[in-house]
Amino acid sequence: MTIRTQEEIVTRVWALRANRGDIFGFREEVLVEALDLDHARQVIAPRQPGEWTRRVDHETHARDYLRFAIGKILDHRGNSASRSVDKLSELAWLLGRDDVVAAMEHAGYPMYGAAKVKAFADGFGWPFHDDLDGGDGLALARMAEGQQCDPQGCERGCAD
Repeated sequence: MTIRTQEEIVTRVWALRANRGDIFGFREEVLVEALDLDHARQVIAPRQPGEWTRRVDHETHARDYLRFAIGKILDHRGNSASRSVDKLSELAWLLGRDDVVAAMEHAGYPMYGAAKVKAFADGFGWPFHDDLDGGDGLALARMAEGQQCDPQGCERGCAD
């Protein structure tokens, strides 16, 4: 996969800040970890470089984070699921997949962003619910369609 250039990443960090498109800094966190130290200093100053850690394997990180996001959806964790959607969208951008970013933007957010996370997984051709045990796989598939996790009703929040 093609990763964005260091200059593109720095420009995106500044654009997110200017547009207030990342109030809590979740997207920026993904981006800053993709920068080398010289470029990271352009956006983390005056913080100390010790607060910065570089991540090199963004595809593995995206795969791992997809599994994490699915867990947050299944656990009905609203804020964590929202953060996961933001980070996955930024990982898709970082990996040069504007088509996946667009698909995620087009998908609805109900059911903890399940449709957006499914768009991410589908866009990369990675498993979404195929590798989950029966009940979780069915629940996740239903949630991605905007339905409650359990057709008999959900006690954890889907009905809200």
